[in-house]
Amino acid sequence: MTISRRACVEAVLRRETPPRVVYAPNCWQWFEHHRNHGLLPPELAHCTSQLDLIRHLGLDVFSRNIYCDQPRAWFGGFAEEILDGAERSITTRAEGRDHVYTRSYHTARGTLTERQRYIFAESTLVQEAFLLNSETPELDAFSALLAARRWRFDAARYHDWQRRVGDDGLVVAGELFSPLKLLHFAAGADHAVYLLEDHPERCREWMDRHEAAQLDLVRQMLAAGVRAMMAMDNLDASFHPPRYVERYSARFYAEASRLCHEAGAVFFIHACGRQRALLPLIASLGVDGLEGVAYPTLGDIELDEAMRLAGDRLILTGGISALETERFRSRDEVRRYVEELLRRLAPYRHRFILSASCNTSIRTPWPVLTWFRDAWREFGT
Repeated sequence: MTISRRACVEAVLRRETPPRVVYAPNCWQWFEHHRNHGLLPPELAHCTSQLDLIRHLGLDVFSRNIYCDQPRAWFGGFAEEILDGAERSITTRAEGRDHVYTRSYHTARGTLTERQRYIFAESTLVQEAFLLNSETPELDAFSALLAARRWRFDAARYHDWQRRVGDDGLVVAGELFSPLKLLHFAAGADHAVYLLEDHPERCREWMDRHEAAQLDLVRQMLAAGVRAMMAMDNLDASFHPPRYVERYSARFYAEASRLCHEAGAVFFIHACGRQRALLPLIASLGVDGLEGVAYPTLGDIELDEAMRLAGDRLILTGGISALETERFRSRDEVRRYVEELLRRLAPYRHRFILSASCNTSIRTPWPVLTWFRDAWREFGT
């Protein structure tokens, strides 16, 4: 009897050994870039989405961006920001082929404005201006914004996307971000440190409000039947050092994990960069998995060692980075790499998903993606 792709994914989420390695790529940026620039090879002419590409390759779906609007946001799309006591305005301006998005929040205590640019040539979204700028941050206005803000989950859209995916896998609701990441988004990771040192009581008030709103969103998602959700924190010890995680984010991670477990769901965190110092702590909080774990030279730990440090239940996804997809020039190079990687991770197949760490480079040649698929077929059973 043939087991479905979704059943293979679900086996790993239960920490059961699947009949083959789960391979759930993250080709979002690669696909959008090649489609928008007219670079898709003829055999992908029928593909209109990342989901079509994954199906063409015959791979699994365990994705938190399969439903996202790539030019406008690097995550999200199921949760709508709701304001009660504040107003939001958004303007879009074209600059050549780039698009600049300016978002303003008007509160009774002042206006906050941020600016993002979608760089067409690189198919990526970058932050050009933060809500809390480093010179004259509007602290009172930010307090008013957080007092007014909550989220509403679009259950119908989630179920529509899971229906589209069907037996090919699971849609991950990547809608969450931790209290510490709140400050990173609002001020930048560097200036967030100064805010925490200069305004500790104000920051604690902000983070408590945000945590409560995010846990409300977790409960909404669970009530809607979401099976897997993710905090989009880009967890990296360089920006989330263990002492900061313990002080500012651990309570949120632990409570979100507890709520998920009570409902039969799983809670992941998007992670890339330096993980060695964080793995034991994250595992102790009940978190189910880390997405996109990087290894040297992008990260600081090999995947098999990360598995050992992560205890006996933390699921890790990763194994393929831009270092390989941009550097390998032959099918044999890819074949040897995948054979060795899966050999080392064989004892951990029950909590490993082969994927990108943490995205597929836009400079990856199309044949390389097919070579990874072929090597997985050969060595992943």
